[in-house]
Amino acid sequence: MQKQAKLLKIYKRLLAHFGPQRWWPGDTPFEVIIGAILTQSANWGNVEMAIDNLKREKVLNPKKILEIRYSKLEKLIRPSGYFRAKAKKVKAFVKHLVENYNGSLKRMFNKSIPELREELLAIHGIGPETADSIICYAAYKPTFVVDAYTKRIGNRVGLFKLGKYYDIKDYFEGNLPKKYQLLNEYHALIVALGKYFCKSKPICDGCPIFTVCQRKI
Repeated sequence: MQKQAKLLKIYKRLLAHFGPQRWWPGDTPFEVIIGAILTQSANWGNVEMAIDNLKREKVLNPKKILEIRYSKLEKLIRPSGYFRAKAKKVKAFVKHLVENYNGSLKRMFNKSIPELREELLAIHGIGPETADSIICYAAYKPTFVVDAYTKRIGNRVGLFKLGKYYDIKDYFEGNLPKKYQLLNEYHALIVALGKYFCKSKPICDGCPIFTVCQRKI
């Protein structure tokens, strides 16, 4: 209960400072998924350019991406970096979706979280963070996404001394109410904190949870 109280207090401070993040930005669940794949080792601004290219060419749907030549897909997603590898990852996902669900995300997402995660992880190019991003932000299911910001901030604040993805994920999910909106917003707020304050070289002045780094709350 003490851990939950601390986590919720941090959450409230972050929410009061940054406001609702409404993350993940995307017009459709499929767009969110493509963004989750393209954002691997990339900043969001570059991913947005790649997404805009796909929209402009009117190929941002499963069957169109499956039909498009690799060379054209690589050109369209080039701004996101590692475009050849990412083109293979995008193609692998849409191939799985079309062949198994006729392109229907609704059918794919009609599974329990563990079943869906296991299926996603079996697709080329989808690791734990990307899988949980898809489950949380595209399937709208209550799961916590762990990224580099989460690890950095959690260790600095003293929430945990963990390094493994699923250990950190279990820490948050085991000490927070398993509600989709809360887990979604919490991760988005951690990202905001990491971007603006808790960088590699932290900017502590004005940080909404700076006191957490100094004493227990």
